[in-house]
Amino acid sequence: MSTSISPLATPFPDLPAVAGATPRVARAHYKTWDRCDLTFVTLDEGTAVAGVLTQSKCPSPEVEWCRKALVLGKARALVVNAGNSNAFTGNRGRAAVEAIAARAAGQLGCQPSDIFVASTGVIGVPLPIDKAEAGLDAAFNAAPSDWRAAAEAIGTTDTYPKGAVTTAIVDGRTVTLVGIIKGSGMIAPDMATMLGFIFTDAAVEPAFLQAALSAANGKTFSCITVDGDTSTSDTVLAFATGKAGNAALTGDDSPGADAFRAALADLCRQLAMLVVRDGEGAQKLIEITVTGAESDRSAHRIAMSIANSPLVKTAIAGEDANWGRVVMAVGKAGEPAERDRLAIRFGAVEVARDGLAVEGYDEAPVAAHLKGREVEIGVDLGLGDGRATVWTCDLTHGYISINADYRS
Repeated sequence: MSTSISPLATPFPDLPAVAGATPRVARAHYKTWDRCDLTFVTLDEGTAVAGVLTQSKCPSPEVEWCRKALVLGKARALVVNAGNSNAFTGNRGRAAVEAIAARAAGQLGCQPSDIFVASTGVIGVPLPIDKAEAGLDAAFNAAPSDWRAAAEAIGTTDTYPKGAVTTAIVDGRTVTLVGIIKGSGMIAPDMATMLGFIFTDAAVEPAFLQAALSAANGKTFSCITVDGDTSTSDTVLAFATGKAGNAALTGDDSPGADAFRAALADLCRQLAMLVVRDGEGAQKLIEITVTGAESDRSAHRIAMSIANSPLVKTAIAGEDANWGRVVMAVGKAGEPAERDRLAIRFGAVEVARDGLAVEGYDEAPVAAHLKGREVEIGVDLGLGDGRATVWTCDLTHGYISINADYRS
């Protein structure tokens, strides 16, 4: 992880243990760094799993492995490798995933399909099986770690470890949900962020866990972007150990189903915000809200067009209320929009209305707003009831520096 912490960073919370999930970390030495880079989480028998995976047409072997294993709905362990994404590595990459799953399954006495694997880092370099197996052996023999150590071990260009916790009352029992996540660049998911892992002691059937995670994702991970680039390895997995003792959630009619859905959505939002706050080179968190669109889907596409615009992002980095760049991003989105109905605001101040600049608006509060760490942009299309909110960060020289030197 980087030694220069993002100015938008938040402290790592005190994450409680989750019954039935035990994390361990070890050094596989995937890169020449003096830190743990392999995470191994064992899961008790009966653990349910759900996931959302990258929509990239060039996915890693790990993503393909998880996609097949998710159909079975059960898990006994998670293995995460940091420093090597193992993507675009052909049969050698697939062999590495199979070797990792087989070794972990042998240790736990389960099927390889019960092992979930994720990797992050440089694309195009096969994951060295000897290092992976040695790292796993070290993890098997390591003492259990806390969630902070696990969050640190899965990071790459992250500048701080990311974790979140929430609780819910389900069937009269308090259930705990804990999550760790990594991500800083190559963030523009259609499903999830780079790598995120959620653990709960709630008893949840796999189908309902999948439905709840997919719904939460749509309003959280799929609403963030750092640079417009969707990773080959994007993975979010949720594991439910069932140790809380509640009657298993099987659908929306189950007692506590609404509370669980709300808690999971809250946790996913917390995790998603942590990723945007650590955008490579970021100095400002930007919230973009689009209203008055013909549909929510249309509003989302327009909001993401604004969020992914280098011209908008650099204007915010320069603390310049250049609303013309917002107009440009709305116009290029390919969604219904009428110039003469458009309104734009920065913070609480409307700067354009009915397709024109607001005559004589006071720039002082706008300038003050843009000097802050958190910036709001609002766009109203005046066409319908569709609305969406997305989050991004500014684009600075730091982003170029980090990515120009990434492989060196």
